[in-house]
Amino acid sequence: MADSGENTPIIIKKGKRKGEGHHGGAWKVAYADFVTAMMALFIVLWILGQSEQVKEAVAGYFKDPVGFGTGRGPTVIDGGGMTKVSPEIMSDLQLQEMERKKLEQMGEELLDELSSSSDFEGILDQVEIEIIDEGLRIEIMESSEDVFFEVGTAQMNNRAEQLVRLIGKEISKLNNKIVIEGHTDSRPFPGAENGGYSNYELSADRANAARRSLINGGVKQEQIDEIRGYADNRLRNKNNPYDVVNRRISIIVKYTNPL
Repeated sequence: MADSGENTPIIIKKGKRKGEGHHGGAWKVAYADFVTAMMALFIVLWILGQSEQVKEAVAGYFKDPVGFGTGRGPTVIDGGGMTKVSPEIMSDLQLQEMERKKLEQMGEELLDELSSSSDFEGILDQVEIEIIDEGLRIEIMESSEDVFFEVGTAQMNNRAEQLVRLIGKEISKLNNKIVIEGHTDSRPFPGAENGGYSNYELSADRANAARRSLINGGVKQEQIDEIRGYADNRLRNKNNPYDVVNRRISIIVKYTNPL
């Protein structure tokens, strides 16, 4: 009988904890809700204290956060959308992206207009439009079949005059600054080696001829930012300096806010 106690099971009883007292986490949820509500209140009070321009921008964002491609969102280019936002409240990157899309649209419209006109049939492959670091570049290249200037002169023929005027009509819809570049091939101008008239003067004079045609097409004088005469220093076909495609006019529609 003395050994019977060794087989008696040991029972351990644990009491149940009633609540977590002040160490519980329920109050944290309520506190987080309170802080969120206060933050929302402060944002509302801040917006109420801002200018009407900022209020319109915030309202426009919440109405259509994506809005850039639909024409309903913010825009800094006239005619693009319903809300106009000051450049000070948008990043430079956003501004340039919006402007790039506007310039691309203008380039597409210009190509469509050229394609629909019988006057320019056969020379579309001599017009190249692309986005570059400065903005939108419209390049008009000569070909063996179609030249735009009389040989060795800055006298523009009628077809080239009409083409540049049409480009001016499209550019006049914007207020962007414009750069006009003249380029020649590497054929030396007679007498240039003695300090006479050279490809530098010729390229600059041809750029100025294009400037006059752009203005006749509607471009404002104050839009002209630079006239550049590069001679043969910016060859399009470097493998053949005498290639006719090196003789060209470049019209650059600059970004309003370059990065």
